Amino acid sequence: MKLHDLKPAEGSKHRRRRVGRGIAAGQGKTAGRGTKGQRARTGRGIKLYFEGGQTPLVHRLPRNRGFKNIFRVEYDVVNLDALAQQFDAGAEVTPEAMRARGMIHNVNRVKVLGRGELSKPLMVRAHAFSAGAQEKIAAAGGKAELVNDK
Repeated sequence: MKLHDLKPAEGSKHRRRRVGRGIAAGQGKTAGRGTKGQRARTGRGIKLYFEGGQTPLVHRLPRNRGFKNIFRVEYDVVNLDALAQQFDAGAEVTPEAMRARGMIHNVNRVKVLGRGELSKPLMVRAHAFSAGAQEKIAAAGGKAELVNDK
């Protein structure tokens, strides 16, 4: 097969419809635009949010609702099931160790949550713990220790 032998699949190509070329063509007179009205006329189309002169919905809706709490503390969260997979029994789990294993991005704010089970004792250091996580770490024989802010 050569480049000049290539042809599109049968029925995949269609002729362009030439509208407004007389009644015999089947698309004469109004050329498929219906009769009268804004969309039947030539010239530019209507703007994206134009609603016929009525105040558009985007203008009727209020802007900038709510507020941004400047005191909000964002934590990188880690669950117990992830710690159980990544660390061996008796290991010391610090934010730096979690970062080295790709579990978190920010070592300055880490919170440990209690999803999953923990069957091995771990010494976990983090900036915050959920109540469930603290209970499960203690039940497994480990220790949950809060890290002081820098």
